[in-house]
Amino acid sequence: MTEPPQTAEPTTPEPEATAPVPDGRAPQTPAAVRRRAVLAGTAVSALLILAIVLGSRLLRDFDSALLPYAVATVFLAFGVAYRYTVWISAPGARRLFRQGWRSFFSAANFRKAPTALPKMIATYLGFQKFLGARSHARWAAHQLLFWGCILAALITFPLTWGWFTFTSGTGDGPGYEMRIWGFKVLGFDSLNILGWLMFHGLDIAAVLVIAGASYFLWRRMKDRGAITGQRFAYDLIPLIALVVISVTGLLLTFSSIFLHGGGYEFLAILHMVSVVFTLIYIPFGKFFHIVQRPAAVGMQLFKYTSRRKDEELQTCRRCHEPIDTPDYVENLRGTMKDLKLDFDEWAEYCPRCKRVLRGNAYLTHVKKGFK
Repeated sequence: MTEPPQTAEPTTPEPEATAPVPDGRAPQTPAAVRRRAVLAGTAVSALLILAIVLGSRLLRDFDSALLPYAVATVFLAFGVAYRYTVWISAPGARRLFRQGWRSFFSAANFRKAPTALPKMIATYLGFQKFLGARSHARWAAHQLLFWGCILAALITFPLTWGWFTFTSGTGDGPGYEMRIWGFKVLGFDSLNILGWLMFHGLDIAAVLVIAGASYFLWRRMKDRGAITGQRFAYDLIPLIALVVISVTGLLLTFSSIFLHGGGYEFLAILHMVSVVFTLIYIPFGKFFHIVQRPAAVGMQLFKYTSRRKDEELQTCRRCHEPIDTPDYVENLRGTMKDLKLDFDEWAEYCPRCKRVLRGNAYLTHVKKGFK
């Protein structure tokens, strides 16, 4: 059996003034990265403002009461573009980003399986099957949270931007017309099932989100592993914000139907504040993984397209169990070299053997000091 190479114990590299850049390009200074991120955020925000103006037919369909929500989405667009630009400026993220797009446009992708990417999007992004391997309960709760947020976003954003409008010839229904960018899409009766679903889509989304978020809040109060590593601002604030948004949204419906509008103004302000806060928080908190997750699909596609017919997977240097494709392992080593980590050969070991070797190193070099 081949013994692992004798290397110095891994140490955290000292921070550098510039970020290393692969492919022989000049290093990027933090100031240069920030400037590019600001430009990207400004450009995306300007495009969104232009889309709002044009999509609302020069603001004719724009509801001024929804202005705070629209302004928050502009800040959201800026923050996402800024943070994403900074993120992909890091060597590891840039390599993953580049390999994902290269695999998507590669001949191997279209030749081997044109449906590979749609399947990965459906299973990895949509149904998140990888979560089911950890816990069926967590998977179900995450699905409720995910689809509730997707439904709410698909309804809220177009309405906020003035892209969707619901008009009635009589002023108060029950017949309504749904228009997108000024064009009539369908007419419906607000008293039938379709009309009820159209007008209560956000209420349905709120119920889904409350169920999913409540499970994760319960888990973070009961599960010892979750309690140990959780942080209030990073782990709990997002869940609390989603619950507050959903509960206040449902209370608005309750007020209008059962209380004849009692307390509606206060609830509307509380709901608006919670939504605006959450939208601005998204790029700089835990919710940013929503933007990062598609990059993981690109890496899955890279692993798929790099696996050649009848090609054997690279095996662990210690136990000889399969790890992954040689191209994927080499890409991981390249990322570690970009980061100037002097233990890139450890990418050729499986996770179990890495833990064993780490434990042996601890017993050999650390624990003996207590004799």
